[in-house]
Order: sequence, then structure tokens, then C-alpha cells
Amino acid sequence: MWRAVILAAALMFHGLSGEAQEVLAPNPAIESTIANQFDAFRQGDLNEAWTYASPNIQRLFRTPENFGMMVQQGYPMVWNPGDISFIDLQTLGGIIVQRVQVIDQNGNAHVLGYAMVQTEAGWQINGVQILRAPQVGA
Repeated sequence: MWRAVILAAALMFHGLSGEAQEVLAPNPAIESTIANQFDAFRQGDLNEAWTYASPNIQRLFRTPENFGMMVQQGYPMVWNPGDISFIDLQTLGGIIVQRVQVIDQNGNAHVLGYAMVQTEAGWQINGVQILRAPQVGA
């Protein structure tokens, strides 16, 4: 079931892993939202991590526990991250996407695209896609 949900989330980004339409200036509020959710996962606080998910994501998963299970199974590098760094903020197909590099506990680098939406509660995460990392050396 979770694989189907992860696939549905990935389809939101279909075709968005190409070139940026526009690179935006860094947004500290967006970076803070993402960093705070990483911190909540590091502390095992699903209720806190849930608060950074958009209303759409909350409707999709219904409970912090369901959401946590999906993250643990589909995004282990988010569930138990090592170092994170913010790459750039882009608009892709009208969606604001913050690219983030995550180094997992095994030292592997992952590039993630965080779709962000601004709500009454501030910036929230509306989906995450694992992006292809740029190739080093050819």
C-alpha cells in the first residue's frame, strides 16, 4: 500500500526533475520548515514532523503514524538523516521546489526535491521526490 502512495506522490513531480524554470533566492522560512521536520524525525517526534506536512499530505495519510510509516519505508534517508544541506530553490512547472542534499547514515548522498506550499500556518511540505544526483566525473 505504501509503495502505491509513494508512487502517487512521485507522480505529482512527474517531469519536474529537468531544468529549473527559475532559480529563486534562498528562503529562510522554507529552509527552516524542512530543517525542523528533519529535526523532528531525528528526535522520533512524529506529531511535530506532521505539523510541517501540508493539508494535502495530512489528508492523504490521515494520521502522524501513517505518515511516519510511509517516510520510514519510502524515505529512509529522511527518517534517519545524517547531514543535510540546501542546494537551491526553484520553480518547476509552477511548483516551488527546494532541493536538499541528505547524507544518510551510511555516508551516501541523496538529492531530494521538496515541493513547498504557503498556507495560513506558513510554508509546508507538499511532497518529496528523490532526484537523480548529478554525476561526478565522466
